[in-house]
Amino acid sequence: MNKSLLSGVIIGAVVATAGGAIAGYNVLGNKAPTHADVTGVKELYKTERIPREECRDVPVTRQQPVQDQHRITGTVAGAVVGGVLGNQVGGGSGKKLATIAGAAAGGYAGNKTQEQMQRNNTYTSVERRCETRYDERQRLTGYQVDYRIGEQTGTVTMDHNPGERIPLQDGQLVLSRSGS
Repeated sequence: MNKSLLSGVIIGAVVATAGGAIAGYNVLGNKAPTHADVTGVKELYKTERIPREECRDVPVTRQQPVQDQHRITGTVAGAVVGGVLGNQVGGGSGKKLATIAGAAAGGYAGNKTQEQMQRNNTYTSVERRCETRYDERQRLTGYQVDYRIGEQTGTVTMDHNPGERIPLQDGQLVLSRSGS
């Protein structure tokens, strides 16, 4: 083989190899990444309290309105009965004293009897009682996404699960859904 041919083949091979290496470096080495790799996704929830009204019917006992607030009827009736009974006891001036004492004791007893009767004079009605209760539920609010671009790692909150990769545009994460 001719020396010049051999030299030409060697020089051509060296130039082709160097050109391929430079081209490969430019294609692979200078190209910016197009995606970030997702290394973890955690769902984020918020607890919501939802009010609702809960009602039930409850029996309620009340005292009837009092007609004779000072219990005059019971006092007078008791005094009359006590006076009649007191008049049956003793004789002479003792009879007058027994009548007065009987009327006083009867009046007191009649007053207390009417008081007890009024206290026990009740009625029952049904009332609706309502109160606000709260139910709790968890609402998905977003996703905490851990990612890696080359050797750099980071965390971002997103409104959707990005899957395995997050697109990059001019070296920045594209956080919105495509087409949104």
